[in-house]
Amino acid sequence: MSPEPARPARPSREAGRPYQSPRRARAAAETRAAILAAAMRLFLSRGYGAVTVADIAREAAVAVPTVYASAGGKSAILATLIDETMRDPVGAATLAAVRQCQTPHEVTAVTVHGVRIENERYHDVIQVMVAAATLDETATATLTGSDRRVRQALAQTSRRLRDLRALKPGMTLGTATGILWFYLGHQAWHLLVAGQQWSWDDAEQWLGEQAATALLDPGPKENAGRTSA
Repeated sequence: MSPEPARPARPSREAGRPYQSPRRARAAAETRAAILAAAMRLFLSRGYGAVTVADIAREAAVAVPTVYASAGGKSAILATLIDETMRDPVGAATLAAVRQCQTPHEVTAVTVHGVRIENERYHDVIQVMVAAATLDETATATLTGSDRRVRQALAQTSRRLRDLRALKPGMTLGTATGILWFYLGHQAWHLLVAGQQWSWDDAEQWLGEQAATALLDPGPKENAGRTSA
């Protein structure tokens, strides 16, 4: 009986997949980071509208096609810079802390401090985004989405204050969130820190006091709204 002919070997699942060199991937990441950093410097020094992709390429010491391939056009670059601010864990940590707060003033203090940290850390990016929103539809949409995210987070503070029965009589959650946005939105921080040259500490203290005064019912004692965790 003749031997059965050998079956052809099955192609490996890895066959056809391009090999990803760790060194090449690292170089690509470094190039992208250099492009983003260069764009940020130029957006700050010249203004978003005055900067071109060619300017960014020259500042990053790369070719124009490399900018597009690595980071996209100006709108995409700005969206990436803003997306990095949104992925900062400080926001989630602040909300988790708010849910554990047992007194109204603790809720407002924790909220104000968390928002201050985000605004201080990303003040330059926020201002570039605000300026770009007047010129670029994509930037406008990005700013709108960023503002919506902050308001949604502030709404959780409003709900916690409601649960503690600490809001002024008749105040709705929508009104409370609007007040928080008025005092803690990026415009307020920029006005005090950049416009009036206040320190971040002074701005945090004053805005926190104003927000608490506007929101909280002065009648109940501090522990009146305590709830079980």
